[in-house]
Amino acid sequence: MYKTLATLTAGAALMAGAAFAGPEIVEGPGVNPGCFAPWTADTKFMQWEEREGPFRVAVVNGFVGNTWRIQMIKTAKAFAQDPSIADKISDFKVVSTGTDAPAQLGAIEDFINQGYDAIITIAVSPDGFDRVIRLADRNDVVLVPFDNVLDTDKVMQVNEDQLAMGRMYAEFVLGELDAKGVTGGKILEVRGLPGNSVDRDRSIGINEVFAAHGGDWEMVSVVGMWDDGTTQKVVADAIAVHGEFAAVVAQGGSNGMVQALQDSGHPWVPVSGESENGYRKALSEYSDDGLKGISIGQSPGLVAIAMKAAVSALEGNVMPQLISVPLPVATYDELEDGKNFWSELPDNFFTVNEFPPCDVNISGPSIMAEDESDS
Repeated sequence: MYKTLATLTAGAALMAGAAFAGPEIVEGPGVNPGCFAPWTADTKFMQWEEREGPFRVAVVNGFVGNTWRIQMIKTAKAFAQDPSIADKISDFKVVSTGTDAPAQLGAIEDFINQGYDAIITIAVSPDGFDRVIRLADRNDVVLVPFDNVLDTDKVMQVNEDQLAMGRMYAEFVLGELDAKGVTGGKILEVRGLPGNSVDRDRSIGINEVFAAHGGDWEMVSVVGMWDDGTTQKVVADAIAVHGEFAAVVAQGGSNGMVQALQDSGHPWVPVSGESENGYRKALSEYSDDGLKGISIGQSPGLVAIAMKAAVSALEGNVMPQLISVPLPVATYDELEDGKNFWSELPDNFFTVNEFPPCDVNISGPSIMAEDESDS
């Protein structure tokens, strides 16, 4: 199916706009609900006109300055070659545009104008995408934000429940503090990338739980960018300025958080963190000494679910507007080498890349064999 190109006349563009109206809102259930689970019972369903593959698919990333984003790009490239989907994709491109929203919007528009069938994106901002959504609909392009999603129900999106993740981080830490009889003190919150819906929603969940607890908590917030090096520095600086913390609730950069605690001589305290391999190694090694933590993985493998959802939509299947991916959780007492962390893999490897209901299982070696450059 040919699409409207940027070089067409305005009249032809209007004709194309009349021919396509984006997805229809239809009745559920959707296809493969074990993989593409609707977010709630009220989630609406979408359906695009069925078309013949193989398809042209692009991933438009924003920020690329931490290991999660790098692994996500590698995962996308590895999954595009997976036998389960490779013959459905004729052309696959990946670009990273940085934290500038206009640059990301411009890249999405460019891929639409080039005639790509689907565009997967991690949104730099949760709003400001109305224009490209309308352009995608006019050109019958499936736009799929994931991870950092948009504050809209006009596109199909894929995510884990970030608000619930923040709440679980705080609930675990408070449970450990309650068990120790600690009812007040300073709590260090390590936030992620400013301006993103993931950072916003996790922080809301964290602070809601502490506010409702009733303890005498002083919340200290620093920005770690979900990056190990940045997090290590800001946690070390916070300890130098504020002294001892009762607990550390980190959204990401968990390896850096642990390293800063260790280097500063800060006592081991209850912590939360992401699913970095090194963080899970540390919890396994030091939990008996007091480093009791929870690891909840926002998997870079979400990009594979988003790609799979986009192809399914292009094939004309009924899809939930908001697809829920379950939170993979492991606490310090549930960790097992070779099962949910790997002593032989790098510390900055994110451990959760298997989604059995979706038939997605990208191996660590295949991910690490790719690079993060634009392609």
